[in-house]
Amino acid sequence: MKTVVFLGGGRITSAMLAGLRLSRSEERFIVHDRNAAKMRRLQRLYRAIPEGNLHRAVEHSDLLIVAVRPDSVQALVSEMVEVARPLLAVSVAAGVPLRVLRRAAGTAVRWARAMPSPVCRSGNGLTAITFPRTLSLRDRRQVRDLFSAFGHVIEIPERKFDAFTVTYSSSHGYHALASLAKAAQEIGLDRHTALLAAAHALADGIAGWREGKHSLKFLLEEAATPGGIAATAMTAVDAAGYARAVRTGLHAGLRRARANARG
Repeated sequence: MKTVVFLGGGRITSAMLAGLRLSRSEERFIVHDRNAAKMRRLQRLYRAIPEGNLHRAVEHSDLLIVAVRPDSVQALVSEMVEVARPLLAVSVAAGVPLRVLRRAAGTAVRWARAMPSPVCRSGNGLTAITFPRTLSLRDRRQVRDLFSAFGHVIEIPERKFDAFTVTYSSSHGYHALASLAKAAQEIGLDRHTALLAAAHALADGIAGWREGKHSLKFLLEEAATPGGIAATAMTAVDAAGYARAVRTGLHAGLRRARANARG
């Protein structure tokens, strides 16, 4: 039985463990975190084995998942490489490039990067992965298999990682849902009906596009008849600067990711 060790017991670790347990994954899972309460919670919810000693946790690993804040990665890596054996590790820290990871770890660690979505807890995640050219096919397969257990996996070049990270976040959907539902309440719907209507507008509409039977252009034209209510609403949203606001948000996120890369 392979052992996957999570270094960091925060939200994304919790989401990944939920998705892995949902998929009935057969690996053994160990979690290390400085916060004992976080480890106990993950043990209770997902049968993860808590290990408060970093070196013991790393020593047991077949695959390491580095899931700490970007500003904590280098210190953690410097400490974990004191284990005297080669390691295969995947960083899920946003904005921290492979070159920074390699510089912190030297030759002791074979690295990959992954960017999983918190939606992976439902088995509907989307994860981008990137590998250095030197990583073996066997190691790539092991990494890909883990993340594909809880959703779709795509491999992209590292130079595109920051743009993907800023774009794919489920926060865009949650933010849009909250904003649309709030506006619906302001024009007369109760909260429950407003959330139901807004969720249908976003989730069910996007699910229709994901079926792949029609282009986005076709679906937009079908949903918003010229001169109709939906078309009038969309025109007003565009005039209010919707596209500009989205671009502003993505550029701000990209700057944050690049700041992480500088350490």
